[in-house]
Order: sequence, then structure tokens, then C-alpha cells
Amino acid sequence: MLSGEGIRIGTAGWSYKDWEGIFYPPGMSRRKQHPLQLVARCFDVVEINTSFYGHIKPELAKLWSRIVSDANPRFLFTAKLHRSFTHSPLAAMEPTSAVSIRPNDEDELLARQGLEALAETGRFGALLIQFPVSFKNTSLNREYLENLLRQFIEYPRVVEVRHPTWNNVETISYFSERNVSFCNIDQPLLGRSLEPTTHVTSSIGYVRLHGRNYDQWFEAEKCADRYNYLYKSGELLGWKDRVQTIAAQAKITFVVANNHFEAKSGVNALQLKHLLTGQRVVAPQSLVDHYPELKSIADPLGGRDGGQGTLAMLA
Repeated sequence: MLSGEGIRIGTAGWSYKDWEGIFYPPGMSRRKQHPLQLVARCFDVVEINTSFYGHIKPELAKLWSRIVSDANPRFLFTAKLHRSFTHSPLAAMEPTSAVSIRPNDEDELLARQGLEALAETGRFGALLIQFPVSFKNTSLNREYLENLLRQFIEYPRVVEVRHPTWNNVETISYFSERNVSFCNIDQPLLGRSLEPTTHVTSSIGYVRLHGRNYDQWFEAEKCADRYNYLYKSGELLGWKDRVQTIAAQAKITFVVANNHFEAKSGVNALQLKHLLTGQRVVAPQSLVDHYPELKSIADPLGGRDGGQGTLAMLA
């Protein structure tokens, strides 16, 4: 069961054009209400996705915190570290490794400004350091990772590695010794992709669900197409068990759905929340209308959230 600080479930990002009319009511972009007000009424965490592409502006970090504080006092943010620290700038042409990653002093300055502003709000749960599958477990890459972890040591750090060479006893011991969380992921198992795990290497458990869109994972015409996947109930049941295993060993566990195409991440996050709590959840009316499978587990948000019916209490 979900209780206390234990498990917080949410989505990776909230600012997607294809969510309007699905997760967000039609015309919401013309209203004065911020999308985070709606997100925070449904979930207890959101992973800041835009920080991977552009550094968090301190004034935005403070604004976001004020918005969610009014909607949900339990709400926390996690944030991706900027891609200059984890990806080759020529990722389409060369693999990512310690040799090809090239952050500069300005990147560190801007990253720190945003992260510090977020941390000062008291709503910063963890820093996600996400590497691509081409970042393999080599001596040079381990040295780079060691330096990067030291560079941001003041924050709760979560490392996402996708190549299976990292899934071994030595890596788990290495992360545990440094109080760094291992990110457990779900992704299409293509080639030597990392399979689902239940590793807990610090007080923070972390899970990211990317979807299983095998056909478009590497061949998608648009990046968003890669995340066009809705988990089936049996697949979510498997992750319910894994999340419970992780949460039994961690103080707090973040579960983040990244299959964001047309708000599928919102649907699966709500379904997983229901599975873990055994309670009904709340959802925007527009989302329930678009995904009728939610009708059996969700009550619509009401009033100023743009839905119909009574505003239900969050689980």
C-alpha cells in the first residue's frame, strides 16, 4: 500500500502540445490556470524534462514550487541534468562516452543556478543523470561518472544507464558506497538493452517507464513517436510488484512514466497508482473521456480544474 513518504507516482514532463484536449481541457492554453495545478492534483511528483534541453531558470523554479504548493502539499519535483553532461553533442553521429561529452563552465554555472533555486523551495526530490545506451561500462566512462557524481554531490543523485554492462554486482556496490541511486527502467528490449531491475542503492528508489514501442524506438520519424505506447494491465502488474520490492528497501520511491505521447504516461501513472493503493484516483474529465479504461478507477476532477463532478481527495 502507498503510505506516508513511501511511493510517489507521476509523469516525465507536463508541457506537451499533444496533451491539450486530452490531459488538459480544450483551450486551457488560453486560460490563466497553469498546467501544473492540474498535474499536482493527480500526482505527487513530476520529473522536469525541459532541464535536459535547457537549464532551469531560477525564477521558474520558484514559480513552479508556488503553484504545486497550493495544489498538493506532498508534491515534489525531480529534474534531469542538462544533456551537456551526459550526451555527445553529435550523438547521432558518434557514441556517447567520456571522450565525446563536452560540458563547459557555463553549463555548470547555469545548471547549478536552476538546481539551487529548486532545492531552496524544499520541493526538490532528486537529480536524474541520464545516459544513453551507447554509454558503456568502461574504465574511462567510470572515471567520468565518478567526477560528475562528485561535481553534483550536494544533491540526491540518480543515475540512469541503459547498457547491460552496468547491471552487475560491482556497479551496484559502487553506487551504494557513494549513496547514489540506480534508476530501474522499462524500455524495449532490443539487442543488448538493459532489462527491468529492482536495484536500491540509496535511500531513494527510482523507476522510469519508457514504454515498449519496439517498432519506433530507433526508427521514429519524430522523437515523440518513440513514446507512443500504452502499457497493458498485465505489464503494469509486473511493475507493481517491482515497485513494492523497491519501496520496501527505500525511504522514498519515485515512479515516473515517460511514455508521454498523447498523455499515455498520465493514464498509466494513474493506473499504477490505483494498483498500488487499491483506491480510486482522480483524473481530468477530458483524460477519462479519451481513455475510457480509466472510468472504472478514476473520479473526475471538478470545478476550476476544467472537469465535471466533485474534486476528490488525493490518495
